[in-house]
Amino acid sequence: MWGREVDGQVLTFRLAGINNQNFLMRDEQTGSYWQQISGRAISGPLRGKQLAMIHWDELSFATWQDENPTGKVLMPVGKYSAKYAAKDWEQKMARRPSIMDTKDLPPRELIVGVEINGDSRAYLHSHLLTHKLVQDRVGGRPIILVTNLDNKSIRAFLAELPGSTEVPDFYRNEQLGGGLLRDSITGGEWNFLGCAVSGSLEGKCLAPIRIVKDYWFDWQLYHPSTRISRN
Repeated sequence: MWGREVDGQVLTFRLAGINNQNFLMRDEQTGSYWQQISGRAISGPLRGKQLAMIHWDELSFATWQDENPTGKVLMPVGKYSAKYAAKDWEQKMARRPSIMDTKDLPPRELIVGVEINGDSRAYLHSHLLTHKLVQDRVGGRPIILVTNLDNKSIRAFLAELPGSTEVPDFYRNEQLGGGLLRDSITGGEWNFLGCAVSGSLEGKCLAPIRIVKDYWFDWQLYHPSTRISRN
């Protein structure tokens, strides 16, 4: 998700085409073309300009509704319902050939990508759902990737306690009811928002990290030096 303002000007975007299954967008104000995956203008008067990233999550509706009980939902427009992607779109796409060959993983293997300080890592989506908590270091920073109790929603955070230089280990904590995780330093519980719900850091939150759920061939194309985590 990207902000639409560049150098004080609010841009209006239209779909201009598809490149390697990524949208190419064209802004009406300058005619510049932008990449969906990077938020960068690749041609036109604004070439090289970068849209500001807005943090977002890909969650199950149940998880989102639990966290946002008064939130509003953008509903499909009935007269265009036939043009929306089918519920089994991902399953259908998984069987389609890709435009490039890959090594290490099948081209359409679903991964969760993380990039920090120019370093990138790919995590198998199925692995995260199975293991529910993965701890790693990317770009010199300790991180955790955690799956919610719905076994669908995934978030990532810097594994750095607020106000501390110590790096804790985190453990799943599903039986206590208060928090999803427990840290090894304070013993406090943490929920799926990355916020402490008990212990000395109650009310404090871990810094969220942007993650990208993508096909392996696409992530590898835009992150050629990426590594695959086998943790």
